[in-house]
Amino acid sequence: MRRVAGGPDPGDVGMDVPAGLTAPEVLAGYRAAIEESDAAIRAAGHPDAPSAVSIDGRFHTLRWVLAHMTSETARHAGHADILREQLDGVTGR
Repeated sequence: MRRVAGGPDPGDVGMDVPAGLTAPEVLAGYRAAIEESDAAIRAAGHPDAPSAVSIDGRFHTLRWVLAHMTSETARHAGHADILREQLDGVTGR
């Protein structure tokens, strides 16, 4: 992921992988993002703490952000699994 320079929100990121990056480099960036997220969660200190960055003008709680990100991750993992099944023909049954 890359941060979007000059985006309207400091939380804006792009999902395009720059050409020339290797799979290990992409995974290292993903792991670094996880570490940043974990540090932000620890710094918030409580599930009812408000977010530092608004989403559509609202400052949601950490609890809301974690629930949202969990559902987004599950949704995208499902999409990736569908693509993998189409590539290798193996289903999860």
